[in-house]
Amino acid sequence: MALPLEVTSGPFADTAVPTAESHLPPAQTLQAAREQLLEIFRREFDKASKSRDAAATSRFFKLFPAIGWEAEGLQAYASFVVDLVRVRAPASAKTSSPLYFITALTALFESIAMIVDQHQPVVEKYYGPGKMASVLERLLQESDRVVKDLIEGWEEERSMKRKLSDIANASFHVLSGPSQIRRTASQMGASDEDVVDPREIDKVLTEVAGMAGRWSLFRKFLYNRLQEEPENEDDVGNDQDNTADAEFAPPPSRSKESLPNEASPDSLPEVLQAVESSSSRRLFEDLLTTYYVPLEVWYTRTIIDKAHRLSTPDLTQFPIITTTPDDAFYILKVVLSRLLSTGNVDIVETTSSQLQEVMDRDYAGVIKKKLDDVYRTGGVPPTTSRERAEREMRQSFIILLNDLEVSSSHMERLIRDLSSSSMISQNFLDLEELSVKKSISGFNNLLPRFRSTLRAGIEQLFNQLLRPKLRTFIPDVYKDVSYVLDDDAYATAEYNDAVRKRFMKAWENLVEGYKDTFTESNFRLFFGLALDVLVRPWEKYVLSLKYSELGAIRFDRDLRAITSYLSSQTAFGDVRDKFVRLQQISTLLNLDTEEDVEEFFNGSGIAWKLSEQEARIVAALRV
Repeated sequence: MALPLEVTSGPFADTAVPTAESHLPPAQTLQAAREQLLEIFRREFDKASKSRDAAATSRFFKLFPAIGWEAEGLQAYASFVVDLVRVRAPASAKTSSPLYFITALTALFESIAMIVDQHQPVVEKYYGPGKMASVLERLLQESDRVVKDLIEGWEEERSMKRKLSDIANASFHVLSGPSQIRRTASQMGASDEDVVDPREIDKVLTEVAGMAGRWSLFRKFLYNRLQEEPENEDDVGNDQDNTADAEFAPPPSRSKESLPNEASPDSLPEVLQAVESSSSRRLFEDLLTTYYVPLEVWYTRTIIDKAHRLSTPDLTQFPIITTTPDDAFYILKVVLSRLLSTGNVDIVETTSSQLQEVMDRDYAGVIKKKLDDVYRTGGVPPTTSRERAEREMRQSFIILLNDLEVSSSHMERLIRDLSSSSMISQNFLDLEELSVKKSISGFNNLLPRFRSTLRAGIEQLFNQLLRPKLRTFIPDVYKDVSYVLDDDAYATAEYNDAVRKRFMKAWENLVEGYKDTFTESNFRLFFGLALDVLVRPWEKYVLSLKYSELGAIRFDRDLRAITSYLSSQTAFGDVRDKFVRLQQISTLLNLDTEEDVEEFFNGSGIAWKLSEQEARIVAALRV
């Protein structure tokens, strides 16, 4: 075979008879010898592989390419390794076990992974780079057969088609029925029992995600392993010579966690086409699309519906919220973690989009409906006194607003944690990670909905309950108060400190029941609305008074005392900002009588909120 073709197949070789023993042309004699050796090699390779003789198997495997039978050698080798996979079936267990199908798939994919990991260097050394592709195709054909049988068995064992039919007919109480705001578990009758047990759906969802996750890990391993290029081919070759015999021993068990985790490049080598075009990939895609997506969405809706129905104020929390946010977001975390464990980008995108709709409609939408129903339906017994009824309705409303604020916080933290979670890098290729993070980050689009509903609710509560009381607030505080003071009147005003005391008492009566019930963030928003409504009439009122020199000093002391008091009521950053105009009015009232207002206004360097015209009006109030 080492001789040039023009010698063995030239005109002379075709006409001359070499010897009496070998009378055929050299090419035919050579081909007959190759075919005879191929038969011997095949027979000996099969015999060695069946007896699990690693040294003999390795020896004959190396000989096929030496006489030009690479394809046949790879075919014999592929049959050998497929047989290794077949005989390594998982330990027998009952198919009713929740781990049976996952364990079976794990055993299958680990066996193939071990073969690729251990045998690829030898195949590529003696047959050339990329020659593992044909072997991998045969292994994937075996995988396709086993996966198909396992999935069909799982569908039948778990009665999956019946479960799909059952959830299609299920209804959601809170969305379909009347308001369930104050309904408790003790009031639920037998008719409310779920037709489909969510716990059963939860089990099969965990199972199907686990099965798909095994395929994703296996796929990730193949991408990484089959794209690795040795750094020093000579060193690798020497190492392969020393270990070639051992490579053909049946692979030992190894956990899937030991599969490589490195990133894969964007390009897809030809050797990996078999992975993407395999029936196994399509089977898992169909499995997730047919069962996982609809069941996961139904499960999430069911648990959120139940969280709303069983919602009760959690008196261990301060400020008070209901049990709904913690219950709902615990389940959302479980569901999204399970979604990421499937390792399928398309399914993550599809399911995330549907779950965002669920959180918008079934979660935030229902809380908004409850807010609307508080004052529309009342929800308190008719025998309750009016004052108590108003107090209970107010507390119910505030607690629901707290739920929305806590929900925003929970959502931000959950999405931030999941986006930086190691689950993404473990289950997806590097080129897929950005897409997965984008799908998960889509939940942040719900935050404006939560916050707009929250702000609208706080404004509604403020306008309904607090704004009417603020109309007479400033006149009541300044009732019978004069800032035209002589020394005696100033001393009396200093002693009585009437404005500060009245303001504090009136303010505490006003916000009683709000500060201790609202979350800090909600109270800041509520507090800000109150200040906005209070400050403008206050400015107008003080501009209707007259001020002596001592009166202006007294007004300044009253204003500073009230500002300090309000600043202590909350960590609200801009309390003093809201009082800037009043402070500037006080500054102008306390100017020396001989100081020119216009000159001070233009030369003081103060960032004025008052106009020059307003400054002249203020200065004219001094007597």
